Amino acid sequence: MKSIVINNPGDVEIREVEMPVPKEGEALLKLLYGGICGSDLGTYRGTFAYVSYPRTPGHEFSAEIVKIGENDKGLKEGMVVTCNPYFNCGTCYSCERGLVNCCTTNQTMGVQREGAFSEYITMPIERIYDGKGLSAKTLALIEPFCISYHGVSRANVKKGDKVLVIGAGTIGVLAAVAAKALGAEVYISDIAEQKLEYAKEFGVDGTLLNDSPENFEARVNEITNGNGFDVTIEAVGMPSTFQNCIDAAAFGGRVVLIGVGKKNLDFNFTMIQKKELDVFGSRNALKKDFEELIDIVKNGNVDLEKIVTNTYKMEDAAKAFEDFDKNAGSMLKVVLEF
Repeated sequence: MKSIVINNPGDVEIREVEMPVPKEGEALLKLLYGGICGSDLGTYRGTFAYVSYPRTPGHEFSAEIVKIGENDKGLKEGMVVTCNPYFNCGTCYSCERGLVNCCTTNQTMGVQREGAFSEYITMPIERIYDGKGLSAKTLALIEPFCISYHGVSRANVKKGDKVLVIGAGTIGVLAAVAAKALGAEVYISDIAEQKLEYAKEFGVDGTLLNDSPENFEARVNEITNGNGFDVTIEAVGMPSTFQNCIDAAAFGGRVVLIGVGKKNLDFNFTMIQKKELDVFGSRNALKKDFEELIDIVKNGNVDLEKIVTNTYKMEDAAKAFEDFDKNAGSMLKVVLEF
C-alpha cells in the first residue's frame, strides 16, 4: 500500500510500505479523508516541538472499517468512523487520575508515533468512534474541533463572557465556534486580513487585525471599554501571541494556551500576579469531547465542512504541503482525499 512520509523538513514522498495486520483488539481501517493540522505543517517546516523524522503524518482522519472482531461498541465492517489519535500509557500519574489526554508519555499519531496518512491503518477498537452517519469529510474534522472545544472547556466559558481568540487558523476558528455555541460574545484576531474575513462566515461578533501592538491595544480597549476580555485563547504557538493574550485579558480573567511552539517566552510575568489571571494549558482532547461533538454536529448545530478551503488527492500530498506552507495566510483547513 501507499503511505505519505515526511523524511525531513520540506521532503515529502509517497512510499510503498507493507499492509498493516490488525492485532487482537484492533480493527483494520481504510482511510477516506485526512486533515493537515498545524502540527503537520510544523513537521514539514521543521518547527514543531514534539516530532522526529522520518514520520508519516496525520491524526485528523475518517476511515471505513474493513475488518473488525466482536466488540461491545456496535462497530461493524463498512461503517465510516473517526478515531482518537492520542495514545496514553495507562500507568503514569496523569493516567491514574483519568487525565489521559495529558499522559506524561503521550504519543500522538503523526508526531511521536506513525500517523494515519496511509491507505490502510490499524487502530485499537476502543479508540474508534461511530460516525453516526456524518459524511467522511466532516468526520475528518471532528478531531481539530475537539482540540478547540477542549480548550474552551478548560476556561469554563459561559454565556455573556467576552472571549478573544488569537489566531484565525482552523483551531482558532473552531475555538470561536465552540465559544459561540456556549453563548459567549466572541472576537478573533490574526495578522492575516483574508483569514479574518473568512472567520466572519462562522458568526464571530468581530475581528481584530493584529498589524501593530498599538492597533491591537486600541481595538481591545474599544471592544471591552478598557476592561479587557474575560477569556483569551492562544491558538498560534508564538511568544508574541501568548503575550497578546496576557495583555488583552481582564483583571481576574482566564487565559488558555492551545498553540504549540519551540520558542521561549520572555515577558513581564508579574502581570499574571497583578491581574490574578487563571492560566490553563490545553493538550489533546478526551473521549467525551469526541462523542459530544459528533452529536453536536449531527444535530446540525455546526457546519464543519465550511472550514475546508482546499482539497488534494493523496498522491498530491507533496504539493498540498508546499502550497499550505507558502499560502498559510489564505488557506484554512487543507484535507487529503484518500
